[in-house]
Amino acid sequence: MQKFPMTASGLASLEEELRTLKAQERPAIIRAIAEARSHGDLSENAEYHAARERQSFVEGRIAELEEIVSAAEVIDPASLSGDTVKFGATIHLIDEDTEQEVCYQIVGMYEADIKRSRLSVTSPLAKALIAKRVGDTVAVPAPGGDRSYEILKITYG
Repeated sequence: MQKFPMTASGLASLEEELRTLKAQERPAIIRAIAEARSHGDLSENAEYHAARERQSFVEGRIAELEEIVSAAEVIDPASLSGDTVKFGATIHLIDEDTEQEVCYQIVGMYEADIKRSRLSVTSPLAKALIAKRVGDTVAVPAPGGDRSYEILKITYG
């Protein structure tokens, strides 16, 4: 079985989504299907078909989350240290073209959220950063051409 590296907060978020789907969404869909059935002819009942479609989506997501949660390997970034980039590191970078400073934490692929500066370990930038040190420069292919970043700082925890 493939293990998925993840932070404790990422796992907690997925577990909460799973609980919500099982405890709230699933029963709500069952009620919606029952109500739609009570309206009669199912072949032309849009509410019934929409509820069944939603049920299919929710059951698929539940199965996906159960698989991810069961295969999660929690890694605590606070327990890590070193002077090279690895999973859980928070990296301060400077874009060499724009001189703009950015900061990312490398997390598991199921908890990545670029709006919260959480970068998937499987992303091109994270792959380029792994095993690099402060002062190193990495080039990452981007749609508008390669982007170069210099590592300013690496922290854990």
